[in-house]
Amino acid sequence: MKADKLMEQVDKSRLPKHIAIIMDGNRRWAKEKGLSKIEGHTAGVSSVREIVRVCSELGIKVLTLYAFSTENWKRPELEVRVLMRILKKYLKAEVRKLDENNVKLNAIGRLEGLPVSVQKELKNCMDMTSRNGGLVLNLALNYGGRADIIDGVRKLAGEVKNGSLDPENINEEMFCNYLYTSGLPDPELLIRTSGEMRVSNFLLWQISYAELWITPVRWPDFNEGHLLQAIVAYQKRGRRFGGI
Repeated sequence: MKADKLMEQVDKSRLPKHIAIIMDGNRRWAKEKGLSKIEGHTAGVSSVREIVRVCSELGIKVLTLYAFSTENWKRPELEVRVLMRILKKYLKAEVRKLDENNVKLNAIGRLEGLPVSVQKELKNCMDMTSRNGGLVLNLALNYGGRADIIDGVRKLAGEVKNGSLDPENINEEMFCNYLYTSGLPDPELLIRTSGEMRVSNFLLWQISYAELWITPVRWPDFNEGHLLQAIVAYQKRGRRFGGI
């Protein structure tokens, strides 16, 4: 179905505040087309650009993209270098457009583990868009859900150790403030492209009640229509949070 027809089905009053996406399938897309992995990753940037635009226009509050996981360092060194180069190029090329469209760039993960040049570009983009009040584009970089929880526990344990926090006061709501996503709503819709039926260590705490939408479409082919399909499917579901 065409995007304009799908848009007619979207209830703008019941949009998910936070959409998270596992952008999978760049390499398989390239292999199926007889292209290199690098060409697959480069093609995936166009989908990022389109989905950010659509989310911004719809009024989605937060879009979290799983851009580089803690496990991705296991990939060939050349591929990792290329991914970092693509990330830096995207940030440089898109920051003005993001700023013009009132998009605020944020990043979560063990950012100190990224190449220094990437950290600098990321900081520049976040500083430049810090006052924007529209869509929060939240890039998960050197991110792992378990690392997120472990790092949060370390901060919390440090406060218990120095006496500034009573263990009896620890609860779920408080713990959220120690995660990388502190201050952001939990994802209500989690999209995974390329058909894999797993969450791959992504936002493990935060997606406890997210609606899952899996599509076989490879990330470079994922477009506005697919995003709208996911939103329409989300709006048709009953969200009971364990109740009746």
